[in-house]
Amino acid sequence: MSGENLFLRPGEFGLSPDEMSIASGHPEQTVYSMNAGRYPAWAFSGKTPGESITGTVAALPEDCKGVRLEIVAAVNAAGQGPQREAVFRIHLSQEREGAPVEEMSGMAVRASFPATREDFRRMVLESYYAVDPHLPLKIRIERCTEDPADTIPEPVELLQVCIAPVKIMEKTYVVQDTPGYNSWPMIQAIGEKLVCVYSRGLGHDIAEGCRGVYARTSSDGGKSWTPETLVSNQADYGEVTIGKGLDANGAMLLWVRCCGPVWHHDLYRSADGINFSRIATPELNPVPMQITDIFHVPEIGLMALWFAGNYRDDELNSWGTLISRDNGTTWKQQVVESKLPKAEWPTEPSAVYLGNGRIFVIARTECPDNSTARAQFQLESTDFGVSWTKSRTNIGDVNISTPSLILDPRTGILCNYYYHRGRGILKRRVTTPEQIVGNPLGWPAPEPVALASTAFLDAGNVNVTAISSIHFAAYYSGKAPDTAVVVSAIPAPDALK
Repeated sequence: MSGENLFLRPGEFGLSPDEMSIASGHPEQTVYSMNAGRYPAWAFSGKTPGESITGTVAALPEDCKGVRLEIVAAVNAAGQGPQREAVFRIHLSQEREGAPVEEMSGMAVRASFPATREDFRRMVLESYYAVDPHLPLKIRIERCTEDPADTIPEPVELLQVCIAPVKIMEKTYVVQDTPGYNSWPMIQAIGEKLVCVYSRGLGHDIAEGCRGVYARTSSDGGKSWTPETLVSNQADYGEVTIGKGLDANGAMLLWVRCCGPVWHHDLYRSADGINFSRIATPELNPVPMQITDIFHVPEIGLMALWFAGNYRDDELNSWGTLISRDNGTTWKQQVVESKLPKAEWPTEPSAVYLGNGRIFVIARTECPDNSTARAQFQLESTDFGVSWTKSRTNIGDVNISTPSLILDPRTGILCNYYYHRGRGILKRRVTTPEQIVGNPLGWPAPEPVALASTAFLDAGNVNVTAISSIHFAAYYSGKAPDTAVVVSAIPAPDALK
């Protein structure tokens, strides 16, 4: 480990370029001049794919259970144009005696660099990696020149690998863990009461006839929950909770997808989170795969977004909006985009209203590639949802990760929660609308807020609500055939870091 270093923050340790060596390709050892100083560096070519360097941290702090890893990089040449980006990926492993080494390959991470010299960038390549503090940590850093977002033709120089211990202090409570596949929860605050509604069947199958919808409530911040009540369990339909919100009177609204002889969506209303009544079954064309959370848009009424498709790359995918001007009784459907290939299809969107006709949305990607093409979408409207722009963000640490947005009216801070499937990490990114509207590549680095199951299908789909200064994130976790619905209570950020 390196000692004092210009690039290390308090509490960090790391690897300097002198402590690393070539792993693949032909990166060059060099010296970077900056601010009247000269620093050892590794220069990654802008022309050769797959160049990487490696190093090992021999010892970790005794109480270290997880680490964040980032690199400091710079471009030792002036360039042209404002959008100059480089893409890196990290690979991590710890060798356990008697067990094969399993290398974790991180997501492709993009960062922009200035057109002038004399500046550097910090790139978080991994926000949380669970470690055994008694084992060496092997680190390999790769530049992904083949990624379409890597647009810097000159070498990019690595000046430091920075490692910081990460402790996760979340409070997580079990809502329901009875035997079965308890999954896909929606959570809503009615005043000071939490209502968590979820679906249960035998496995990861939305069309099971035995799959029904159930609800429990909590009046003590998720610590205890009332007995389970039945919302609906029709014998011929698999029923799944897909979206929630509040009506104009403060009662909870709940979308339930019904998969069976005739696919449809039922809307339920509840004033207490225990008794639910069906108030609408709109006839929609195309029939959505899912209708997501309901939110208020002044001068318009209630709004929800939907997406339709079959998860195949046959350009039969679409998305749009639903609007109700009578408090949820009837709904008008608008198609925004249709005939989309799967890679361009925004799914499971979460929306907030920003005022003055502006609607801001983050949506999931179904793209399977481990590249910057696998990134959450950002959708924006400035005319109350009539027209939209769609962009890819720099949020690439996702794998069919459903987003859930919370805009804090006290602070103006916007939080994007998502569950990194397969990695077992609930994450959030914290920003403000002013920093991110029209700037989809400007999302700050993520922070881990909870840990759960790494089973790819058997954990995920976060949905968030807020009471005062606490965010309550509901998701499911486990391993088939048994999963549990859990809620993490997470303090809302009071200020940007």
